[in-house]
Amino acid sequence: MEAQLCFQSIKEGILKNLRLILFAAVFIALSASHLSAQSGTTYRDGPRITCASDDGNRHYCAADTRYGVRMVNQRSGSPCKQGYSWGYDRRGIWVDRGCRADFIVRVVYAPPPPPRPPVPGGGVITCSSDNGGRQFCPADTRYGVRMVNQRSGSPCRKGYSWDYDRRGIWVDRGCRADFALGR
Repeated sequence: MEAQLCFQSIKEGILKNLRLILFAAVFIALSASHLSAQSGTTYRDGPRITCASDDGNRHYCAADTRYGVRMVNQRSGSPCKQGYSWGYDRRGIWVDRGCRADFIVRVVYAPPPPPRPPVPGGGVITCSSDNGGRQFCPADTRYGVRMVNQRSGSPCRKGYSWDYDRRGIWVDRGCRADFALGR
């Protein structure tokens, strides 16, 4: 009876050790295999982020996009076009349709300046949608407004990403430009 209990104890010990060895072998095999990111943030170096849609679906890469985002290097064979296969919003940078690229998030170290007072007719005013959202710039628009210099890589098209009303000029979708007041 004692010999049988001793044999049972040895058998249980061996099975326990075999499970541990098997677990360790599986862990080592998985660690040694080449695992690559399928999507999302794959590398981050300060304001530089590599974001990928390796599986062709939309993925978000968390980032502070308040002051804008700029693509600096396309890594994929699939096109990376802003608004089509990449963009950004409050949640971060999104990529889609196989786009894989490096992005720079703009960092502002000082608080933004206070809103400008209305500019009388005849001047030039710079209005910026640095965060990709709508920004309003008070101005005297009674005598018309025309864009005189686009400063952004994002398109500035009247009625789409900029326009004006009696209160002033608005810009949206990353448009940043100089506007002449009065025609």
